[in-house]
Amino acid sequence: NTDPYKDPSHQIMMNAARVTASRMAAPAGAALLYSAAPTDVHAKEAAVDITKVRESILEVIETDQEKRGDGTSLFGTFIRLAWHCSGTYSKEDGSGGSNGARMRFCPEKDWGANAGLDIARSALEPVKAKYPTISYADLYTLAGVVAVEEAGGPEIKFRLGRKDMESGETSPPDGRLPDADKGARVKTIQHIRDIFYRMGFNDREIVALSGAHAMGRCHTEASGYWGPWTFAENSFSTEYYRVLLEEKWTPKTTHNGKPWTGPDQFENANGQLMMLPSDIALIADPEFKKCVEMYAKDEDLFFKDFAAAFGKLLELGVPFAATKPWYKIW
Repeated sequence: NTDPYKDPSHQIMMNAARVTASRMAAPAGAALLYSAAPTDVHAKEAAVDITKVRESILEVIETDQEKRGDGTSLFGTFIRLAWHCSGTYSKEDGSGGSNGARMRFCPEKDWGANAGLDIARSALEPVKAKYPTISYADLYTLAGVVAVEEAGGPEIKFRLGRKDMESGETSPPDGRLPDADKGARVKTIQHIRDIFYRMGFNDREIVALSGAHAMGRCHTEASGYWGPWTFAENSFSTEYYRVLLEEKWTPKTTHNGKPWTGPDQFENANGQLMMLPSDIALIADPEFKKCVEMYAKDEDLFFKDFAAAFGKLLELGVPFAATKPWYKIW
């Protein structure tokens, strides 16, 4: 019997239903999140019509997806862009984070961890040109929010207020973004914790954020790795956790009938799906695995936890200006 979760038509119908619901709810959510009275410091950001910016980001995704015609899209790439802009934060000294949009400059744009993200930044240039009052820092992180929500995921609380830097002089040192492999499982597990603990996340938040791997795929020309994590790479769901637990994962040795020469990765029985060593680490570590099992069984819980953790990630290190209490506005 065919597994309905692996049936592409089932995934397309589920995603369409989620996207329809998301779009119907978006205007009300936007009004609630952006209707607060602005301060003088935020006068420029207040002029941004966030609903129109969102629509333009979605248009970029849909137009690009139609041109590709191969089932891939910018959904996962925009999530990765927002993630990598934000994931450089350190709670120890407050450096890093999405404020500044320093990925536009050296050294961040040339980091190995950011390979391929020039595609995402270039895709958003027409949106920036159309709405010049939004900062690149807000645009890049908002693109990740739109990708999650329009792919059927949870609503992410988001606010404007990030500023752009004029250079990469204040970029943090390289090495703050997570690596896929540290050569040994125990080292990879420790590396994951070191990276996320530095930002202020706990084990449960680590596993929740990892669920974004339900979206997109790896490209050999960017990371050296190949393949999608799930059978529905344009749908935000618990599929990542399900296949991580249910599929049999073995080291990849061949690709298209030839020996695999890329970095160490894992594949399922038919070779159609992949997992990174850092993904396998989530089911090798007992504490991580508890969370994987929990989210695989409960999509509502996963959506709730992901929305909170992703919203937190996007705001790390951002010096939002304090807004006046309503009774002091007049």
